[in-house]
Amino acid sequence: MAGYSAIALLRHALSGNERWPRLWRDPDPKPDYDVVIVGGGGHGLATAFYLAKEHGIARTAVLEKGWLGGGNTGRNTTIVRSNYLCRESAALYEHSLKLWEGLSQELNFNVMLSQRGVLNLAHTLGDVRESRRRVYANRLNGVDAEWLDADGVKSFCPIIDISRTARYPVLGATLQRRGGVARHDAVAWGFARAADRRGVDIIQNCEVTGFVLRAGAVVGVETSRGRILAPKVAIVAAGHNSVLAAMAGVRLPLQSHPLQALVSEPLKPILDCVVMSNAVHVYVSQSDRGELVIGAGIDSYNSYAQRGSFHVIENQIAACLELFPVFSRLRMLRHWGGIVDVAPDASPIIGKLPVDGLYFNGGWGTGGFKATPGSGHLFAHAIALDRPHPLAAPFNLERFTTGALIDEHGAAAVAH
Repeated sequence: MAGYSAIALLRHALSGNERWPRLWRDPDPKPDYDVVIVGGGGHGLATAFYLAKEHGIARTAVLEKGWLGGGNTGRNTTIVRSNYLCRESAALYEHSLKLWEGLSQELNFNVMLSQRGVLNLAHTLGDVRESRRRVYANRLNGVDAEWLDADGVKSFCPIIDISRTARYPVLGATLQRRGGVARHDAVAWGFARAADRRGVDIIQNCEVTGFVLRAGAVVGVETSRGRILAPKVAIVAAGHNSVLAAMAGVRLPLQSHPLQALVSEPLKPILDCVVMSNAVHVYVSQSDRGELVIGAGIDSYNSYAQRGSFHVIENQIAACLELFPVFSRLRMLRHWGGIVDVAPDASPIIGKLPVDGLYFNGGWGTGGFKATPGSGHLFAHAIALDRPHPLAAPFNLERFTTGALIDEHGAAAVAH
């Protein structure tokens, strides 16, 4: 069997992959569907998959203005974890992490989940107090979490510098052993193939340009490929969410910012965990191809450009070298930016909008990738049953008028 696979792989390679089967169909849009999902990233594809699998709604179209996974799904640093501070957030992200742990089997597609552990470093006494508080909160909420002292950090990640003479000495770290990374494009492809096989139409190069309104309700969308009608329309378009919602007359409390990352030239395996630091503002992991994946915080200005600023690159490289002097001679290979939509309390918005027939999933800020399967699962529930899943109920739009905010600004330890 192994010999046949090798021969088949060679044959496909020599033919320029021309005969490789498509993972999903490339259909023309139908005039109408039961549900239209705007956004062909991980969250939109996961929503379509769970709509079909859990609720039997397969007459669904996923509309993507570019290519599938070409937005934030393909422009992130692939970190997966659930160690958030607030009870509501911990429950949501833990639900997602549990789905991650069975996702390759669920989709019959290897999403390359690597639970190598995530370290959040503490550099000051204030960091230590806040970090230990988060460990205790995680444990109370049923999320695995540990506190390591500086020697424990060094034992877990031998190449990190814990010298007391460092500008930001490492005093300790939180550790979630079940955290790690997954392959972003594999996640998009896996959900796309699984949704397609259940009858979902995935339509690329189909930009939504407006909404069809009747008697104050959304009943469809106008697109670059014609009008498509549906009694339920879901917006899941990451950094462009507020622009789309405004087309339907809804103003959302979101701001869009570039979030950039970069990778180094490849090197042999040397970093077998994820390391994050707020004080020096960087997070680092090593990809399956050997590249160091390095990220930092959002650009301070509002923008829809998929690129970043040089000063952020400069600062995150300096921060990386504070922690890992051994990387000082590496060269940067490429960098990119995604567009994140950030809510005032750094938590997402999931559920119905104040226009009949219109549903929304966004405001994930820098934490969207890790929520992918959980987000889709909970959002599909809201669309199919017209009521929020209990885990998603706290993340409604009304919290910004009631004051029941879920403040996660500090819990992430660093934007990622």
